[in-house]
Formats: sequence, C-alpha cells, structure tokens
Amino acid sequence: MSWLRKLLLELWGLFVDDGRYALAIVAWLLLAWRALPLLGFGGGWNAPVFAAGLLAILVESVLRRARR
Repeated sequence: MSWLRKLLLELWGLFVDDGRYALAIVAWLLLAWRALPLLGFGGGWNAPVFAAGLLAILVESVLRRARR
C-alpha cells in the first residue's frame, strides 16, 4: 500500500506545488461566489474585485516563498 500512497502523492505534486496556495484559491472562489452578489457592487465591479482577491493571494504566496 505504500507504493499507492507514494503514487498519489507524486500525482498530487504534479498539479499542486503549494497546498496552502491552492486552498486559498479554492476558498476565495467559494467566498466570492457567495459574497460578491450579496455585496451588490453593480456596474461590473465583481470581476475587478475577484481579480484583486486572486492577486492578493498570489502576492502573499510569492512573499511567503521568498522568505524561505
């Protein structure tokens, strides 16, 4: 069974290099999906707010990686 675990970890590593980064993106997607319509930013502001959230996650990940 250890070979199966090793195989799954390798497969996971092909697609996800930083688990915290991936989890933050999924959390932001869910939060934005539920919260942005309720905030009522009209006039097409949902997309820039969504992009700004993704950019903030990216910057945090880069800064965290640079500290290592």
